[in-house]
Amino acid sequence: MSTAVQHANDLLPDVRLEPTARRIRALINDETVADTIDAFVLFERDHLPAYYLPRAALRDELLVESDHHTFCPRKGTASYHHVQVGDRLVENAIWYYPEPLDHLPELSGLVSFYWDRVDHWFEEDEEVFEHARDPYHRVDALQSSRHVQIVVDGRVVADTKRPVLLFETGLPTRYYIPATDVRTDLLTANDSASVCPYKGTATYWSLTVGDRTIADAVWSYPNPVAQVPTIAGLLCFFDERIDHVIVDGVEQSTPVTPWS
Repeated sequence: MSTAVQHANDLLPDVRLEPTARRIRALINDETVADTIDAFVLFERDHLPAYYLPRAALRDELLVESDHHTFCPRKGTASYHHVQVGDRLVENAIWYYPEPLDHLPELSGLVSFYWDRVDHWFEEDEEVFEHARDPYHRVDALQSSRHVQIVVDGRVVADTKRPVLLFETGLPTRYYIPATDVRTDLLTANDSASVCPYKGTATYWSLTVGDRTIADAVWSYPNPVAQVPTIAGLLCFFDERIDHVIVDGVEQSTPVTPWS
């Protein structure tokens, strides 16, 4: 992240609420428990974005009052609802601020859900995974003719001049490589998986070179979300776990990320 961008981020308030024109739906047990075209996205420093929905978006008959309360120094004291869908009770799934702090009066009348207490989230008719999408988070997957090599223990394990370079806000460039340009005989599929709201569900391989095995060294999105179709089936190496990434003959610096 550039110094200028970091400075701009430092000037943002710790909490801000912005409207979104996207239809937001939450489903539990295949029942729609909330549906609105008047949602907001709440941005809070050091937190993932969260959807906040008007109280009218909820199905009242599914709500059960809770005596649970929590306090947030940025927003105020939250009250909670359980959600009852058939025989299933999802405890304290919804919170709201009856009397939000003075600097956030717009929170009054809005509710939010714990993401993992809802079975399915949708923006319009596309399912959203892991957390609410940040409208300022951008992902560009661009076809390239740059020469990318992945080297481990002195051996070239991938060599391509037809990568797809993925540029994602706040993250290092990722190099997606056709499987035919990778030493796939060195890869072993495993049960690891991860979910990204901007790219989809990734599957993983371990990489073995000689006596050395690097767990979860490579991932792929077999069925990426519609916004990044060009990475479908391509292989991407965890730069943080690989010895050398060489692009057009220049070794790339090892990125420092949460996965380092």
